[in-house]
Amino acid sequence: MSAIAYLNFDGITEQVIDFYSEALNAIEVKKAKFGDIPQDPNYPLPENELNMIMESSIAFTGGKIMLSDILPSMKAVTGELVTGNNILISLVIDDKQKLEEYFNRLSLGGNVIMPLSQTPWSSCFGMLVDKFGVNWKFNSDADAFLDNIMSSKQ
Repeated sequence: MSAIAYLNFDGITEQVIDFYSEALNAIEVKKAKFGDIPQDPNYPLPENELNMIMESSIAFTGGKIMLSDILPSMKAVTGELVTGNNILISLVIDDKQKLEEYFNRLSLGGNVIMPLSQTPWSSCFGMLVDKFGVNWKFNSDADAFLDNIMSSKQ
């Protein structure tokens, strides 16, 4: 299990990845764009959103951070991105029962943005804002997803 700082940006994540990778002497950089996964034909993403970063990670000596863009089409759900809400805690845990336990406890008095569910990128994913205004992301498969996307690009 790991708790990872997760940074959200408004369409500039690619630039942020380049900067942080160099600044932190990245050991490994992984990234997936929204266009890298199959699109739901009933809800296709606008062309301008397909090149935005869906998920990425930068590993460096001493840690790892994860980053993504917030899609303009999702802002009705996530809210506008402002300094302060662009940082969240991401819990990446293989044990789905433990992930659900943490999710349920942290959601008490808070706001569930996305209930835990299976998604194209994770067998167990969810998001919430706790009662103190801290943003949380839960994912059982973050590393496996990025590894899969990276291997399909080679």
